[in-house]
Amino acid sequence: MILAWKLILSFLIGSIPFAKVAMLGTGIDITKVGSKNPGFNNVLRVSSKWRAAIALVGDISKGFIALWLLSGEWLVGIASVIGHCWSPFLKFNGGKGVATTVGVLLFLEPRITLICLPLYPVLRFVGRKAGWEQEGAIASLSTMLLISILVGGYAYVLLAIVFIRHIPNLQAMRNSQ
Repeated sequence: MILAWKLILSFLIGSIPFAKVAMLGTGIDITKVGSKNPGFNNVLRVSSKWRAAIALVGDISKGFIALWLLSGEWLVGIASVIGHCWSPFLKFNGGKGVATTVGVLLFLEPRITLICLPLYPVLRFVGRKAGWEQEGAIASLSTMLLISILVGGYAYVLLAIVFIRHIPNLQAMRNSQ
C-alpha cells in the first residue's frame, strides 16, 4: 500500500510540465508551437536559452527529487518518468522523458550517468555536422542505450519509455530518406 502511494506521488511530481512553467508570461503555449513537444529542445527552439534552462533543470530535478523525497526505489523513478511522458496536466500527453530519466539516473547511478552524459552533446554536434535530421533522438537514445548496457535492469525500462516517446521522430527520419 505504501509503495502504491509513492508511485502515485512520484507520477504526479513527474507530471509537472516545466516547459509550460518556463514559458509563463510569454503568451506562448509550448504544446502548440515548434515541435509541439513540452520539453527543453522545443523551448530552446521557440524561446530563449534562459527559459530552456528552466525547463531542463526542472525536468531533471523532478526525476531526482521524486526519488530523494519518496525513496530510492527504481519503480518510483520510473513512475516520475511516466508522469512526465503522460502528464494529466497536459491531457495525458507530455515530453520525451529524456531529462527526467537523467534525473532518475543521477540519483540511482550517479557515477555511470556522469561518465556517459558527455556522449549526448558530442553526438548532437556530430549529428548536426553530418546533417542527421533527428540528431537529438539519435543522441538521446544512443546515450540511454550505453547507460542501460552499463547499469542493466531498470535502466532498460527507462530506455524503452524514452524509445516509445521517440517513435514519431524515428518514423519521420525513416520517411525522409
